[in-house]
Amino acid sequence: MSRDFNGLGVHLGNLSRLSDARTRSISAENFTGEKGRGGMATEGTGAEPARDLGQGWKVSPSVWIESGEIRELAAIEGPGAIQQIWCVVSNVPWRDLILRMYWDGQKHPSVECPLGDFFACGWNRFAQVSSLAVCVNPGRAFNCYWEMPFRRQARITLENRNEDTVECYYQINYALTGVPEDAAYFHAQFRRANPTAELQDYTILDGVTGRGHYVGTYMAWGSNSGGWWGEGEVKFFLDGDEWPTICGTGLEDYFCGGYNFDGGTIDPKMESRYREYTTPYAGLPQVIRPDGVYDSQTRFGMYRWHIPDPIRFETDLRVSCQALGWRPGKGRTYMPLRDDVASVAYWYQTLPTAPFPELPNRKAMAVI
Repeated sequence: MSRDFNGLGVHLGNLSRLSDARTRSISAENFTGEKGRGGMATEGTGAEPARDLGQGWKVSPSVWIESGEIRELAAIEGPGAIQQIWCVVSNVPWRDLILRMYWDGQKHPSVECPLGDFFACGWNRFAQVSSLAVCVNPGRAFNCYWEMPFRRQARITLENRNEDTVECYYQINYALTGVPEDAAYFHAQFRRANPTAELQDYTILDGVTGRGHYVGTYMAWGSNSGGWWGEGEVKFFLDGDEWPTICGTGLEDYFCGGYNFDGGTIDPKMESRYREYTTPYAGLPQVIRPDGVYDSQTRFGMYRWHIPDPIRFETDLRVSCQALGWRPGKGRTYMPLRDDVASVAYWYQTLPTAPFPELPNRKAMAVI
């Protein structure tokens, strides 16, 4: 069965093609996604505002997630594919909310990531993101469009590590449909080092075994020193590489920018400052400036989606980058840095998934 007919891989070129796929949606108004079962709640977070209207009038628009609770947001029997996820949560640090996804009954998650970082907002602050794979819109609305096929089962949970109860609005749109034999499973993994180890590459992803392709990187980078911080190379080690097959020329280059994300470094007519941008495949949507341009404690959020240029691997994959800047003074030499770096790696691969490294505890994840 081709992708044109099974409901997967829809794009403008085949949007008019009919399909046997069945569209379903899970939310607080329809916890199971069953056909014809939405809006039937008689109790929920909207019951009091709807007391004069009754059933069918927004009685259950959201759920409460207690402190320490792992809430199951979706349990879907396949085959099928998740096509879009929308989520809004009450105002707690997003690093305190852990998103996990499991495919086809695996014990270990294929996605394990703080909620904000997964949606390219790693500093517990809103930044508008306008890309093909992820959109973050006012106010604090997270959206993703990564295609997530599954053959037997999909399960999504959200853990609340905060001491307060969290209100969560969400909608998970999916199709029940055949899945092609060559469709791989979506994965996302979070890592964080604060500070990065001296004279060692920061690991974005390691321990991946199986066949697949790498499709994206999000990084939340906090500069702990003055000056430019992004000279480090992003490296991809494919299928047993000792030295990388792909080695970039700098962080701003990998994220499809140039010259420190600052046109003023080469054009004297331009003000020297970091410039935010958000595009379909790459962006620097967030710059937090507590002390000014090139000063310590500036924080950055940036993404790069390998949608038209996925990085293929046959047996294994490792991805790393360097924390590297310039040493002040004459002579112009590189200076290894010890910065606050967090990342999310996104990829597709065959199952089974190797267990992820243990996620840091709440204190180690905190934005400080």
